[in-house]
Amino acid sequence: MAGSVGLNRVIEPAGVLPQAAWRLDASPEIGPDEVRIRVQRLNLDAASYRQLAQKHAGDGAKIRAEVLDIIGTRGKMHNPVTGSGGMLIGVVEEAGPESPLPVKAGDRVATLVSLTLTPLRITDGLAGWDGLSEQVPADGTAILFGRSIVGVLPDDLPAELALAVYDVCGAPALTDRIVRKYQDPTVLVIGGAGKSGSLSLAAAKRANARTSAIVVSEEERDALAKAGVADEIAIADARNPVEVAQKAGGADITVVCVDVPGCEHGAILATKEGGTVIFFSMATSFSAAALGAEGLAADVTMLVGNGYVPGHADFAVDLLRTTPRVRALFEKRIAGD
Repeated sequence: MAGSVGLNRVIEPAGVLPQAAWRLDASPEIGPDEVRIRVQRLNLDAASYRQLAQKHAGDGAKIRAEVLDIIGTRGKMHNPVTGSGGMLIGVVEEAGPESPLPVKAGDRVATLVSLTLTPLRITDGLAGWDGLSEQVPADGTAILFGRSIVGVLPDDLPAELALAVYDVCGAPALTDRIVRKYQDPTVLVIGGAGKSGSLSLAAAKRANARTSAIVVSEEERDALAKAGVADEIAIADARNPVEVAQKAGGADITVVCVDVPGCEHGAILATKEGGTVIFFSMATSFSAAALGAEGLAADVTMLVGNGYVPGHADFAVDLLRTTPRVRALFEKRIAGD
């Protein structure tokens, strides 16, 4: 059991799982049920990158230096402020003889588990990254445990696009699961123009829900309108609960996909009594959500999007393939980065 969940990689504090650990052993030598990946690109979690960019006022060199410091200190990319990480793509170098993962040496893969629990070693100083985007060209090694999740990259998608989709693939899959429990629901996505938001809207639309979105600017509104997955789009500050409720209230299901803190109460107010709020943002304060719902006497079910639903990667890729205007939204974002 210890090897299968990575306990042998925990340096401190002893006895916790890798995600909760402060520091991991990222050495490249693998155990019998581990897999070593030659890293090609990291995708930093949006909340983590935003925090770093704001802290350093957009100075790419300083952002890069702090990412290197976090990885070097902790043996993983685990932002100590946001508690979030991201994911990566690379090529399998070696799979241990007891690994249950469906990969072999030479497979180009994406890790579908967080960088916050993935032993990671960077060997190139991130020399190919200017610090100005969430996607990070990199060289180094990463370790997957027996109880990890990994996906072989699809041949028909550029690696950068596949990485962007896999980074958020849990959101549309869980949205689909919840929508199908309702009869003709209305679905509100706060942060609908982002990666997880646009795919969640596409999933809800495909499940025959009526969809609406909150975005932060006219530019985002116009981009999302072109994607054709939101029946209604409103511009509002997701941190202003009254404004959110006034502009998009009355949803059966509200999905929170923004990467800034302080959006919990607006989501609760915008949801009907007996409805469901799904929090996918790593910027969410779950104490604020729970205590806020109590203080508002809101009878809503609140779910934490944990990033994993069986079949979530294939589901998200299929959404992208069958919703070309959402794919165009992703491609535009990647080009902008």
